[in-house]
Amino acid sequence: MKNRAQHTRLIKDEAKRLGFLSCGISKAEFLEEEAPRLEKWLNQNMHGQMSYMENHFDKRLDPTLLVPDSKSVISLLLNYFPSDHQKDENAPKISKYAYGQDYHHVIKKKLKELQEFIFEEIGEVHGRAFVDSAPVLDKAWAAKSGLGWIGKNSNLLTQQVGSFYFIAELIIDLELDYDTPVTDHCGTCTACIDACPTQAIVNPYVVDGSKCISYFTIELKEEIPTEYKGQFDNWMFGCDVCQDVCPWNRFSKPHNEPLFNPKPELLEMSKKDWEEITQEVFSKVFQKSAVKRTKFSGLNRNIQFLKD
Repeated sequence: MKNRAQHTRLIKDEAKRLGFLSCGISKAEFLEEEAPRLEKWLNQNMHGQMSYMENHFDKRLDPTLLVPDSKSVISLLLNYFPSDHQKDENAPKISKYAYGQDYHHVIKKKLKELQEFIFEEIGEVHGRAFVDSAPVLDKAWAAKSGLGWIGKNSNLLTQQVGSFYFIAELIIDLELDYDTPVTDHCGTCTACIDACPTQAIVNPYVVDGSKCISYFTIELKEEIPTEYKGQFDNWMFGCDVCQDVCPWNRFSKPHNEPLFNPKPELLEMSKKDWEEITQEVFSKVFQKSAVKRTKFSGLNRNIQFLKD
């Protein structure tokens, strides 16, 4: 029987081999510090119409309710920072995370491989994989696992890496060696707060989700409130402003995951191309993309909202 240190090293080495940027591990236990923060955020309706955020409150804070007998939360980061960007500076913009194939599928496949590796190399270890689609506080677990700190824009930030990465978890019933959190390195910087086009960062470390451009362009199903006309900085799907201005993202390096590479036509499309987009073009450009979530009608609504 290998010991905890050996198991931990095996898992981290395999995560690296699978292409993950980094891997941190924390004890599966109730997130005491997060509980009052989440409750306050929900009570102030900062989740807007994302009613699913109200569901499974206890499970969001206690992984042992999601995975019975769980002992460890393995947090993983996967880089998505692109090497190329949209060519037309006047074209409506898409968040960089959505350039390539839908990350849910890409990461789930890697997590499944990691699970199978653990089963084969360590033994009968049970657990579940999570990618941003279950009641798991990804950023809180990643911070607890020492992979970075939660910045003033409420994103996970990492020295020498920045924040252009996805976060995923494996919650398993195996005890491992646990990492410790890192210190906050935001200092007196307020770049993200100053740059947010809709003033969604209402206080340092607090984002009003119902004012965020990503919320309006992805989550909101009805018409975008007219008072936000002219405030979207030309974003048609998601928004990267608070990440683009973050000094730590000077260190972002392009990913090496082929599935995250965009279709060439996505980068080549002009402002006019986007304004005249058809269902056929949408289906071709965004095949297997996370943008399909907003549907052609949703993206078209966003593009029309950006027009003068």
